[in-house]
Amino acid sequence: MSKLNKEGIIGEDICILRPVLLPTSCVCGCWCGWSIHSTSLLLVISSLYFQLTFCVASSSAAVTLGPTSSSITNPPTPPFKPTGAALQDHHVDPTILIPICVSALLLLLFVMGCFTKLFRRRPSNNQVGVVIEQKNIKDIDDGCLFKKYSWDDIERFSNNLSQVVGSGGFSTVYLARLPATIQGAIKIHFGSERLHLVFKQELDILLRLRHDNIVKLLGYCDDIDDLGALVFEYLPNGSLQEKLHESDSVLPWRNRMTIAFQLAQAIEYLHEKCSLQIVHGDIKASNVLLDEYMNCKLCDFGSSKMGFSSIVMPSSSRTKQMMIGSPGYTDPHYLRTGIASKKNDVYSFGVIILELITGMEAFSPERQIGQLLTSIAGPMLMKSEGMNVVEMVDPRLEGDFDLEEAKTMLSIAALCIGHSPILRPSATQILQTIKDQISFLSSPTLLPLCK
Repeated sequence: MSKLNKEGIIGEDICILRPVLLPTSCVCGCWCGWSIHSTSLLLVISSLYFQLTFCVASSSAAVTLGPTSSSITNPPTPPFKPTGAALQDHHVDPTILIPICVSALLLLLFVMGCFTKLFRRRPSNNQVGVVIEQKNIKDIDDGCLFKKYSWDDIERFSNNLSQVVGSGGFSTVYLARLPATIQGAIKIHFGSERLHLVFKQELDILLRLRHDNIVKLLGYCDDIDDLGALVFEYLPNGSLQEKLHESDSVLPWRNRMTIAFQLAQAIEYLHEKCSLQIVHGDIKASNVLLDEYMNCKLCDFGSSKMGFSSIVMPSSSRTKQMMIGSPGYTDPHYLRTGIASKKNDVYSFGVIILELITGMEAFSPERQIGQLLTSIAGPMLMKSEGMNVVEMVDPRLEGDFDLEEAKTMLSIAALCIGHSPILRPSATQILQTIKDQISFLSSPTLLPLCK
């Protein structure tokens, strides 16, 4: 048998790795090396493979050795016949070789299993989580940083919470001046432990969202118990509620159609394009904000549900209060059953379409005919002989609207507010109908891009 040379080669036919640890004699009588590398699993597997191969080859050669090309001379010599002592030295007992091979195979499977487990435990790039202790939270999808601020920062940015720009059932929104002279809006959750849980839930959802028609989160603060702050981009044109119902100026027809389309895009993103589907739970005109170019941004995710809870909600009274919605926008089917689904948002979207077309508020205590817009427009939409579209359009537009577009949007609204949630269209179906029927919204140059 040839000796091991400097390159770890035995003879001319069999190659093994240079021995690093445990240089011992194997059961075949040869000197094999078990090579272990501290950082490479591949070296361990390769060493095991070559050692087993060499052992089997050596045992076969020990029993029958024939002439080789290097040993043939002229005249040829008779084949070598090993003596009894040689056979005894090189014979491999199957009772020894088989357990070694089985053990080696099990070891190989074990090592490969460990390697696979370690590989699967590596975090994937699309996982986004909330780590409250970190100073910054990375949104891996588009490289946006969410900054964690201190309460001193919040007070400094908002000038000690001096200017209120909005309020809701759970929070108050203040105008802020962020670093680099950027205007922002700070939403403060005051009060009880329950409201702090609402803040945590909204933060968890917002950290997962990235869409041009959803308000952008810039940072947050949770330094104080039962008190949380969310820092958003500032949207100077207020809410759809203000522009449509509380402003002296009239919102043009084309802006109304664009807002409806963009809102449908935001809903489709929540329902169909998030890793965990999300039901907003409180879609209404005051939660649709408008930027400087009158593009809409859906906000307020304090009532939202994510994942399995977005399909079926427990029937406890406390949970119902968390997702009761707003008068005039809440799905009657949800009020009857307590079952929350994406079709609740579709119902609310249908109500907003009616607001955009008629110019009437979804709920008005002062209205003489009826408090709910759906109770007024519903019977008109269901007329068998056909509805009078011109009669339903906001009279403040003074006829400056497209009749076919109005028919299309009223038909969509009728489907959205239907009694059976199963028969209501999905956000994707709504978007496709709008693209097919309203030409200026089907142009790719006018469609907002989703990040």
